[in-house]
Amino acid sequence: MYAIIADSGQQFKVEEGQKLQVDYRDMAVGDTLTFEEVLAVGDGAGLKIGRPTLAGAKVVAEVVAVTQGPKLVIQRMRRRKNSRRKTGHRQIYTEVKINSIVS
Repeated sequence: MYAIIADSGQQFKVEEGQKLQVDYRDMAVGDTLTFEEVLAVGDGAGLKIGRPTLAGAKVVAEVVAVTQGPKLVIQRMRRRKNSRRKTGHRQIYTEVKINSIVS
């Protein structure tokens, strides 16, 4: 069984037991997170598609950890001016484990 969910402007295909990185939320490890925007649910029998979401469907996940993404290096340079600037950024993510899909 799988579901397609929408979260923070992105769509994810999730299955039970899968780990997923979503945008940072201020939650403690072990807290329960519920995704209400379920766009579709598929199982062996068929596929249910919402217009735009499925009523009563939800995906329940548990917060596993708070992680950081890879380091992104931003370099800016003005040619012939001897002007250079180098900065970096690491995005913070919340890692969740999908516990159940309720359709």
